[in-house]
Amino acid sequence: MADLPEDSRNSSHSSKDHGNGKGMEDSVHSAANGTSSSSASDIPGKVLSKVTTMPVDISHGDKIESSSSKFRIERSKTERLRHLSPEDAAQIFDDKIPVQDKLKLLNRIATVKDDGTVEFEVPVDVEPEAIVTQSTQVNHVVDDSLDATDFHYIPPLNIVMLIVGTRGDVQPFIAIGKRLQDYGHRVRLATHSNFKEFVLTAGLEFYPLGGDPKVLAGYMVKNKGFLPSGPSEIPIQRNQMKEIINSLLPACKEPDIDSGVPFKADAIIANPPAYGHTHVAEALKIPIHIFFTMPWTPTTEFPHPLSRVKQQAGYRLSYQIVDSLIWLGIRDMINDLRKKKLKLRPVTYLSGSQGSETEIPHAYIWSPHLVPKPKDWGPKIDVVGFCFLDLASNYEPPESLVKWLGDGDKPIYIGFGSLPVQEPKKMTEIIVDALETTGQRGIINKGWGGLGNLTEPKDSIYLLDNCPHDWLFLHCKAVVHHGGAGTTAAGLKAACPTTIVPFFGDQPFWGDRVHARGVGPPPIPVDEFSLPKLVGAIEFMLDPKVKERAVELAKAMENEDGVTGAVKAFFKQLPQKKSDADAEPQPSSFLSLRRCFGCS
Repeated sequence: MADLPEDSRNSSHSSKDHGNGKGMEDSVHSAANGTSSSSASDIPGKVLSKVTTMPVDISHGDKIESSSSKFRIERSKTERLRHLSPEDAAQIFDDKIPVQDKLKLLNRIATVKDDGTVEFEVPVDVEPEAIVTQSTQVNHVVDDSLDATDFHYIPPLNIVMLIVGTRGDVQPFIAIGKRLQDYGHRVRLATHSNFKEFVLTAGLEFYPLGGDPKVLAGYMVKNKGFLPSGPSEIPIQRNQMKEIINSLLPACKEPDIDSGVPFKADAIIANPPAYGHTHVAEALKIPIHIFFTMPWTPTTEFPHPLSRVKQQAGYRLSYQIVDSLIWLGIRDMINDLRKKKLKLRPVTYLSGSQGSETEIPHAYIWSPHLVPKPKDWGPKIDVVGFCFLDLASNYEPPESLVKWLGDGDKPIYIGFGSLPVQEPKKMTEIIVDALETTGQRGIINKGWGGLGNLTEPKDSIYLLDNCPHDWLFLHCKAVVHHGGAGTTAAGLKAACPTTIVPFFGDQPFWGDRVHARGVGPPPIPVDEFSLPKLVGAIEFMLDPKVKERAVELAKAMENEDGVTGAVKAFFKQLPQKKSDADAEPQPSSFLSLRRCFGCS
């Protein structure tokens, strides 16, 4: 889901904002045959986040007819615009409407584009209030004080972090977990086995979750979103999801696999791609706190990052529509978990996130100076700041890199981390030509995309394999990358003007935020990457006024401590213990059944 600073091998997280419309019928058709899909976000080096949250199986488990004529979302490039009325919105928020009817409604109003995002239209004459009131009462109370809690008076807790994604997803939680340990709490970070050494080396306890981030990320890059390109893709993703979901309960209560030391979680911290995390918390009757690097809480200030809706009247509703599609894709697996593993009743609603969005606390890992906390997010929602894990202090750069950096002006960094590039040779040529046209030196991160295969070495270009962004970006004058949350954060912290080339998922969202803040040009979708656009972007970043704004933002971020903010938010939101006299079982809205999988 996110993608925080890490070595360049791990920097990836982007999204392609353009693309022709893609019918949903393939997914519906396959799903009707008992299959489904899921999604991931960047590759071992970034975050699954933002898009690791979109598996879709729109009809599995509900015996919906497989006829694509019945549930087809026609291709957006050839069909009429789909308009959403306040009446439609009311039905989307009505959990009593049968799933089949809800599917028909979603089919009528929504278009799924080739980049995996959801698009719908709201009539221009509809006021935002007309649709917002259909969803849920907006809590306008904003509580930004995170220093009300004295950590020293909180008794030691066993805290499990359930983190699904790639290295970029895991990295910020290592920083948070280390700080929690400093306050005397026991922290188990449960994530994919690929990251066992990374977690243990940091001094945290480790427990393996199912799923392979390389498989998840490769799927996302190939399909540009959460819909599979064909039926053959679907079983792979369902198996990944099942492995993840079925590993969550053991991660909360089983002894350490290597040492045998017992463990029983008192509280859960999780990111949304874990899917079953809130259900496990419900079964164990322990509090849960959701952390994420992209917006997942409905707001009228901007649309869901995985949606494309231009009218503000549809912003808040976009979260419900995306949420509904996700729930349709995972509900059978979640109910299987509830019945067989958790001994809970199955949930039959389509999606519960809008009905009780203020019940489970959420903390967002980004700088409020880049994206301020929306005014309609209540006291259960915190924006804590970027959470950086210091990798630079222990990094020994190769002599060749140090020498090259010292031989000339600061370079421009260009790299897309682990994201595969369809035409690496062509993209490399564009990068080289753009640097030469603008008279700039450049560092090309070869990553997994195959960039940097030059016909002959060039003194003005350094080809890079591995390097922590928090060290490297301090030596760069500007950066061009895919727009993962962590890579974006590292560049802005280093006061680098930034150009984002989104591949998929939420990356266009970060590209838009960077441009809106005045520290970079408009994002360049990867399939629109060209010499004129890259030259224009570099020239934009070289403007002294852009550099001034980047320095100003970096100075503002200097005073932020996202790790401390995250820890404070977690403890602030913990349920207050009642006195013995008042103690009684709490069904508590905190673990409401309506929360289908932690999306708020």
